[in-house]
Amino acid sequence: MAFLSTTSPRWQQLLSLRRWGTAALIALCSLALTETLWRQGALESVDQWYSDAWFRVAGQRHAVERVVLVKLDEATLSQFPDEPLVFWGPHYAKAIQTLHAAGATVVGMDFLLSSSPEQWLAKLGAMPTLAARQFDQPLRQALATGQVVVAGMQAPDELLLPTPDYLAALPDWDVARFVGAANLQADADGVLRAYSPAVAYTDAASGLRLRSLPFLLALHASGQSAADNSWQFAGRKVAVDDRLRLAYAGPPGTVPAVSMHELLRPDALSLPQVQALRGKVALIGASYGGMNDVHITPYGRGWGQAPLMLGMEIQAQTIEALLQGHWLDATPASTRIGLALLLTLPASLFWWQQRLWRGLLLCALLWLLAAGLSYAALGRNSLLSTGHLQLTALCGFMGIYAWRFTHGERERQRIRLMFSRYLEPGVVEALIHSDQMPQLGGERCEMTVLFTDIRNFTTISEQLTPEEVVEMLNHYFSAACAVLTEQGGCIDKFIGDAIMAEFGAPLKNADHAHRALTAALHLRTVAEEFDQWMLQRFAGRNLPPFRIGIGIHTGMAISGNIGTAQRMEYTAIGDTVNLASRLEGMTKTLGCVILASQDTLHAAGPGFVRGRSDTITVRGRTRPTEVFEVIGLEEKAS
Repeated sequence: MAFLSTTSPRWQQLLSLRRWGTAALIALCSLALTETLWRQGALESVDQWYSDAWFRVAGQRHAVERVVLVKLDEATLSQFPDEPLVFWGPHYAKAIQTLHAAGATVVGMDFLLSSSPEQWLAKLGAMPTLAARQFDQPLRQALATGQVVVAGMQAPDELLLPTPDYLAALPDWDVARFVGAANLQADADGVLRAYSPAVAYTDAASGLRLRSLPFLLALHASGQSAADNSWQFAGRKVAVDDRLRLAYAGPPGTVPAVSMHELLRPDALSLPQVQALRGKVALIGASYGGMNDVHITPYGRGWGQAPLMLGMEIQAQTIEALLQGHWLDATPASTRIGLALLLTLPASLFWWQQRLWRGLLLCALLWLLAAGLSYAALGRNSLLSTGHLQLTALCGFMGIYAWRFTHGERERQRIRLMFSRYLEPGVVEALIHSDQMPQLGGERCEMTVLFTDIRNFTTISEQLTPEEVVEMLNHYFSAACAVLTEQGGCIDKFIGDAIMAEFGAPLKNADHAHRALTAALHLRTVAEEFDQWMLQRFAGRNLPPFRIGIGIHTGMAISGNIGTAQRMEYTAIGDTVNLASRLEGMTKTLGCVILASQDTLHAAGPGFVRGRSDTITVRGRTRPTEVFEVIGLEEKAS
């Protein structure tokens, strides 16, 4: 049997199949991990954030056609400024009478009738008269029609019902049929996203388990019995213990509303807004300033101003969703998993062959696509898990590149060992992760070379012991090299008290001249601060001030490994290096700290303040060089 050549088409095909198989396996593992986390609820908060955001982006999703709000607002209160609300029974009765006359199918009262006029008069010590006992008779007659549902509240340890004066008016004292729980059940983060047909607990004393107020009103509007434990709405079966996501029709203000005072007008039935109530569920509730029945919905969570929604409007939107069949359901598992595979599997094959930045760009595009699909799904009343799709893509991306980087570590380690003798660790790592590796034998490229040395170093050395000289240099070099490497410079070598550094090689960057000038300005600051350190450390030694000179030039040079087989070092050579060194020496003659060539300032661009200038001819070069003192950064640049 013949051995396969590594260059044969069959071998290349097998290698490609192996890579694709590995990529597919990583994609499947990513999907399995994400699906496990999703089923455990770890992505619930992410999906909630996205679904809330989509509601805000969508705004009003559809018109409300089956429900209307009757608002007890400031305009209504101003009609009867001297009457406490407890004595508003006749006004409620008049509004209910108008609603029935206008053709409303059922009326709900979204506030607790916890007290009656008779009870108030008894508390005040007044003897109830026949007129007082008959004061609330119109409201009781309205409740006795069987077309009005009133609100109660049910908690685990307390059942709040309307006062017995009103309960007695309900047909057959049927509390379960005519009293709905106004409880609003928020999620753990305080946002109202779902509702239940009934409260979650049964009152121990009475054995009552109230249906929720909006659900009870929907039952009356659809002619179904509250005594059952399952019902049909728009062809869908709903059980008593279900918890349904609320498909909001829109933000606060979406539900049509009329002010209650319009229903109290003598000509109310002639008003167009009252005539429009025919066939609708009318919900009476308070909306005046100072009442606290406002809640956080998906429309009130997130950026900008967070509008809160009236409790009565949340109840109304729930009624609308039930009667119109607007259900907000999670997408099936098959759809969720299929979409995740459809997005991640082809992307994994792409990630296997492309550079990191391209892979990261594709991952970002997949995140945007997942968000777009989720938003489109909400338009169809479906909840697609954005977090599931995005996490699957992210895990696939990380898994592919982790595999590639792990198996490519051998090459990176070789480069790391070779360059760690010459370059700072940060520059070495940047080289390893760059798109283009350096040519170790030497290459010609444009760079900026910086030389700096200490002024009066000989005089300082004569007045210090050798140990003190080493201490001084170590402190200064540590601070100076930190500045150079921070700007991406390569510390080439130390020449006595001088430092040679290159910008733009071996790590390529287009702004190497700007980086070198910026580093030079920081070096000047380091020297000024180091002068104070010298005064404190060697107080009373009459040392000259600590000063430095810096020369900078930009041009073409050769960088690479230079030396013998026994001893090599990475450095730069050429006319650019020589001129930078000469410019550093010229700082003494021109009396400046930083001296840069015209080529460097041209390459660096605007933003640097120039001082004196001169045209010089350095030894070994026939062509004169225009040089400038660099003083600092322009104000807008700084």
